[in-house]
Amino acid sequence: MTDFALSALVWADYRLAVLFTVSLPLLLLIWAFISKMDAIQRLLEIYWKVSSLLAITVFLFIAAIPLGFVTGWLARLLIPISLWFWVDLNEDIHDMLPQRPLKIAFNSWRWGVTVYSVLGSLLSLGFVRCAGFSQDVLLTEDTSCRLWLEPPWGFRDYFMAGQTPDFVGFLGAFGLLIYTAYLVYFLVIRLGRQGRSAIR
Repeated sequence: MTDFALSALVWADYRLAVLFTVSLPLLLLIWAFISKMDAIQRLLEIYWKVSSLLAITVFLFIAAIPLGFVTGWLARLLIPISLWFWVDLNEDIHDMLPQRPLKIAFNSWRWGVTVYSVLGSLLSLGFVRCAGFSQDVLLTEDTSCRLWLEPPWGFRDYFMAGQTPDFVGFLGAFGLLIYTAYLVYFLVIRLGRQGRSAIR
């Protein structure tokens, strides 16, 4: 694949990510809150916690930290798992009246973001190797890896122009530390206690 074609694919992927992983779930969360649909609201709250790894990835990419290639790939795996894992929430959503517009919209988005995440994980799997490069190699030698950094750099120029890449990278690394600690807590302690139940 040429660099031009890959660049177009990368930018398309980021645009789809804004739609499927930010805009639509935010609208659905607001709708669920207004409609007092607790199961959907709870599942979307879990989704936002899990998908925050995507935001961490963007911050790591702004600082050209190669670890972002691993976190981005993991986020695409964890998102669908977080949406289908919980037995109690899935049952509550299934038991809702089938013609409820929010239920239809939520399930459509859930299937859409699952397909998007699976396809994205397959696409990005070939670039996990970029995590093994030094920052210098990433910035100067491997153009196919560097192309994945361009949309985050554009995000920084537009929304965080006053911040240095090093500071943004520090925020990303700190966020990843917290995320990892919570994930370990969930896997080691909470999962053993509650299983596939999302009860608080």
